[in-house]
Amino acid sequence: MAYDGNCHRGAVAFSVDGDAPGQALSCNCSICRRTGALLGFVPRSSLAIRSGEASLQGQSFNTHKIAHWFCATCGIETFANADAPDGTPSAAINLRCVPAIGLDALEIQRDDGASR
Repeated sequence: MAYDGNCHRGAVAFSVDGDAPGQALSCNCSICRRTGALLGFVPRSSLAIRSGEASLQGQSFNTHKIAHWFCATCGIETFANADAPDGTPSAAINLRCVPAIGLDALEIQRDDGASR
């Protein structure tokens, strides 16, 4: 089953082919701490941009291994792309951009990205 998400203003909309996750990663690196993202990881091939691809602006930080994608209209990070530790192309979905997910029900895993 797929789930949908979008940025704040709706300029960027996406769908993910798969079940909505029951857990999320909360990272304390300089960017995640400031954006408040709760990340769910999926194979990159399961992420589809439904609209607003031209509105996406990419940035990378620190080691430049993750491409963070922000909406140029509202500034919200909708997802990021990186390779998983095993080399699999992956996407980190900002679950705060998925209205159908109950954030309070997510099991939150903490990551100390600030120490890397």
